[in-house]
Amino acid sequence: MSETQLPSRLPCGSRLLDLSRPQVMGILNVTPDSFSDGGRYARRDAALRHAVAMVEAGATLIDVGGESTRPGARVVSPVEELERVAPVVEAIARELDVIISVDTSTPAVMRETARLGAGLINDVRSLRRDGALDAAADTGLPVCLMHMRGEPGNMQDDPCYPDIYEEVRDFLVERMTACAAAGIPADRLVLDPGFGFAKTLEHNLSLFRRMDQLAELGRPLLVGVSRKSMIGKVLGHEVEGRLYGSLALAALALSKGAHILRVHDVAETVDVVRMITAVESAS
Repeated sequence: MSETQLPSRLPCGSRLLDLSRPQVMGILNVTPDSFSDGGRYARRDAALRHAVAMVEAGATLIDVGGESTRPGARVVSPVEELERVAPVVEAIARELDVIISVDTSTPAVMRETARLGAGLINDVRSLRRDGALDAAADTGLPVCLMHMRGEPGNMQDDPCYPDIYEEVRDFLVERMTACAAAGIPADRLVLDPGFGFAKTLEHNLSLFRRMDQLAELGRPLLVGVSRKSMIGKVLGHEVEGRLYGSLALAALALSKGAHILRVHDVAETVDVVRMITAVESAS
């Protein structure tokens, strides 16, 4: 696939995402069992307060998720997921000037949250659930495609690849082709290498080192490594001690071409982005 010129802006529903500079996406898990903050924001009012705080800290996107995708997580029903996500999306759309991303693989959730004001579909399964391609196409929203093999419940059962970079690249190319066939053009796609999903520590480190080569696909990159186990395995820290490792990887991701950083610690990451941007913009 030939490299194409990235547009400077990505239409996200009623808002535009500026791709000429790095953007920070704040994570809002409205689940009881997410690995880092499960249960803290499961109620709508708490979720909205956290969204407000992240926007005030500099997030330009809020990623709302109603199904935990940590290793071993259980699958939730479409009804349960929608009951968790829809009120939060509606409240954020009403109260805040921010792009709402919905972290979902469920067609019904894609359609309903698009109606309520979501501007981006962020699907860890890359629209492989039945009906997801058609649902995403019908919303007209951009989609983030992520590399993962298997399901969260079994994805870490001895993943093996001859070459992790080639695996991720070929998978994303295949999903981009499937999107095109479903009426979702390439200029509506964002790509995520899927760090921590069906990958060992060695896979994650090798893929991160070569991430800049994904520029050949010609699409903006979203990177989510905030507080992940790869940091814990390298540094020996539990979740609450992974801030500095997360910030180090955020800075490295920007140097390797990331356009969107998906993070828990918004204010700290925004400082990293601002400092790097100031240096890179200096004459």
